[in-house]
Amino acid sequence: MLASASSLHIVSKATLEFKSSSFNIPILVLNSASLIEIKKELIEKISQAPDFFKESPLIIDLNLTVTQYLSIESLVQILRKLQFFPIGVQGGTSKQHESAANMGLPVLSVKLINNLKLASQPVEITTTKNSETNEQSNNVSIIETKLITHPIRSGQRVYSKGDLIILAQVSAGAEVLAIGNIHIYAPLRGRALAGIEGNTQSRIFCTNLQAQLISIAGNYQIQDDLDVNMSNKSVQIFLQEHALIIKEL
Repeated sequence: MLASASSLHIVSKATLEFKSSSFNIPILVLNSASLIEIKKELIEKISQAPDFFKESPLIIDLNLTVTQYLSIESLVQILRKLQFFPIGVQGGTSKQHESAANMGLPVLSVKLINNLKLASQPVEITTTKNSETNEQSNNVSIIETKLITHPIRSGQRVYSKGDLIILAQVSAGAEVLAIGNIHIYAPLRGRALAGIEGNTQSRIFCTNLQAQLISIAGNYQIQDDLDVNMSNKSVQIFLQEHALIIKEL
């Protein structure tokens, strides 16, 4: 027996919804008010790793004691011509904040920045197996691990919210990113970025280093800067005093 149209109750899905998330957004820290010098150094950085910076969003960090007279309008024009996308500012003067607002750029509060930093920290919970082990409860970090068994081809990008394990090669032009560590049990010919939310303890492991770019917590080296003695070798890459260290395994 068919139900009449009047008896049917159709539930429509909401047009939109808001979800909480986090992204790795570079912060451009300015220690000079010279637009000429800023533009010059930006061009140098881009030339070292064009794909790394191309169409990258940016937060502009204004050092009050150095950049208080810097023109936000002129700076944003330079950044946009170089294919950066400024999405907000932090620090600076009230006049700079007004200029930023006129250009559609929000001023990020200290509270928001702290919340973003907290979002990048591992979540910990306390677990107990039974009544006999209640006194020996351990803190366990919740970490997502992604396993990839197929090759990562040129133009592809793979992202993990925790550790990333790859059992096949990462081709030139491909990019792998992880909040935690990256393990590649095959040649690494593309780009590998670990600790992308600022975790300086993250590491990259690979059995054959031929990378176009490696990065940990925003500290990077391009292929031309890599130690030729480490090429095609099994290595681990870690951060030590803001410098990338490549060590043979």
